[in-house]
Parts: sequence; structure tokens; C-alpha cells
Amino acid sequence: MLIVNGTVHTMEGLTIPNGYVAVSGDKITGTGPMEECPAHWEGERVDAQEGHILPGYIDAHSHLGMFGDALGFEGDDGNESTDPCTPHLRAIDAINPLDRCFSEARAAGVTTVLTGPGSANPISGQFAAIKTSGRWVDAMVVKAPVAMKLALGENPKWVYNERHETPVTRMATAAIIRENLYKALEYGEKLERAAEDEEEDKPDYDAKLEALLPVVRGELPVHIHAHRADDIATGVRIAKEFHLKCVIVHGTEAHLIPELLEQEGVPVITGPSLGDRSKPELANMTIESPAVLTMRGVKVAICTDHPEVPIQYLPLCAALAVKGGMTPEAALAAITINPARIAGIDDRVGSLAPGKDADIVITSGHPINLLSRVREVFIGGERVSRF
Repeated sequence: MLIVNGTVHTMEGLTIPNGYVAVSGDKITGTGPMEECPAHWEGERVDAQEGHILPGYIDAHSHLGMFGDALGFEGDDGNESTDPCTPHLRAIDAINPLDRCFSEARAAGVTTVLTGPGSANPISGQFAAIKTSGRWVDAMVVKAPVAMKLALGENPKWVYNERHETPVTRMATAAIIRENLYKALEYGEKLERAAEDEEEDKPDYDAKLEALLPVVRGELPVHIHAHRADDIATGVRIAKEFHLKCVIVHGTEAHLIPELLEQEGVPVITGPSLGDRSKPELANMTIESPAVLTMRGVKVAICTDHPEVPIQYLPLCAALAVKGGMTPEAALAAITINPARIAGIDDRVGSLAPGKDADIVITSGHPINLLSRVREVFIGGERVSRF
């Protein structure tokens, strides 16, 4: 397939005013200006009609497929709010790829999402990065697990206070996380000793600690739900104690401490900003946060937190960030290459480069312009939406 006659946003530092993208099978094979376009092409030729050609959007934090659309409790599989420590829960065991919202994601150009458990538990479970096209979740996986979800602040307090169980304070929430990380370290040391010495007893299998081993070994990042600045600080503090790879999710008050996040090198997945201040933690919510963080050198992605904001409004959330001071290209990066890099899946998605998955969106105008329309969407070189 050859997509021609469009402004190509490669998201690799290069925008081609009038260019093409070449695809073979499910991979991108080349990009360039139209004057370098292959003259003879045996495959399908798609005319972008002077629109824009860009990589598929990536939602860096959502619960797509975890909370069933229009189903209520029967389809609510995002929060196992019966145990504050559930690292062994896997998103892939709950995702329903036939949920209607997947088709709405595709139609809006969202081709990859990070989805997983909600924030009821201090240690919530494993997120997965998946494509939005498919009927069998195993075939949709880009990377699973892609992160371990932790949650600080109001949500765990609210859930367990209603149950009259711990944690009901921020101190207890942090303590539960620390306790289980220490247990995972100890568990890993016992496994190593048993592997080196036959006389050492191997510890009994523990599903929770097994799931935390790649976290404490620095192999699996933690995505920490935190709104208030003090909760963000607690998340970073715990990550430094245990040498964890750390990403802050939501970061509603991150714009109040941008220099500290820059200093610590902590990325922030901001949002959702399209909504009301529905709880105390959101009192300082502002659409200016992504711009403030980006200007301070913090790597920023923008999310919908679907279904908090429906997945199809991810480009709208990026447009709001532009209204808040972000440049259009920075906002586009926040829903393409930045989330891919933050998630460690930029070898496959997030930009238009040879060897990457052919997840491509064609829009009528600049993708951050609210009047632009999605014309065509391809995932793995296959057309999944056309208007």
C-alpha cells in the first residue's frame, strides 16, 4: 500500500509537507516527499487528498474493555475491591475486545491503548498495551504486562473506609505498598539462594510476590495513580526507595511541582482534563498542566482514562492542551510517540518509520484541529475505518 499526497507527521522529528508513506504487509517500509515517491507501485494506492498522514493515536492510560459499555455491574471488571494488594491480576483476563467502545476508538484513530485495573487498590494489578482491532485479546497484545498499577490518595481511602478496613489513610496506603515490595525482594532473594544452593528450601509459590518480582528488579515500571502534589511526592519517594521505574498517572497537581518532576526524570500521563472537578483531589485541575510540564522538560502523554472520558475524545483532550498553551506538534506527540516511549513500545508504534507497525491515520486537516475529520484508519496495514 502507498499513501500519497498528504502532510506526513512522522513524529521522528520530521514533518513532510507533501509526502508519502509506503507499507508492505503489516509494516511501514518508507516515508518521504512526493518527488521521491516510487513511480511504479503494484499495490494499493491511497490518496490522502492533501490531508494529514500520521501514526495511530495511543491512549497512555485507560480502562478500555474493563468497564463494559452500558452494562453496569455485570461488565464492571476493573476493580477487585476486596483486597488492597492484587498485583497478580492481569488486564488481559478482563478485557472484552467486543465492547462497542473499541469500534469508537478505531473510528477516532486510536489504534493502541494501555488498559488495566482501576485505582481501588494501592497495588491494583497489571496493565496491558493492546491494539484496538481484533476479537481475541491475545492476538491484540503489543506488550503484557506493560506496567504495574499502583494507586495513592483518595480512591483507596474511599473504597476501604466504606468496608471499615485498611487503608483509610494515605500512610496506610503507602505502608501496604512498601510492605509488599519488601516481601517481593525477600521472596526473590530466597529464590536466588535456593537456585544456588540445593540445601536451601525454595519458598512456597506466591502469586502476588511472583507478579511483583519484575517490578522490584526494575524490569516492569510502576504507573502510579496520583492527583495531589503530596501523593505524587509519595509515589516518587517509594520509587526511589525501591529503585523502581516510575510513571505518574493523572498528576492533576503536577503543574505545581514541575521542576521537581524534571529533576527526578519522572514522566507524567496527564488527564483527563475534559470533565468537572468531581472530587477534592481535582480542585487544581487545569488544561494548562501539559504545557507547563512540557516547557519544564517533563515527558508528557495525554490520556482519557476511559470511560471517565470516552476514548474517542483523545484528540479533543490533546486540542484542549493546545488551548492551554501546548504547541500542536507537542500535543500530537503526547498522543503518539510520547506514550509509546513511556510504555516502552516505541519499537513498534508511535511514529511513522520503517519497520514499525503500519498503524496509520489520515485526517482531512491538522489532526489537532477540532474541525478535522478522520478519513481512514489502518492497523497493521489493514483498513479498519473509512469515512
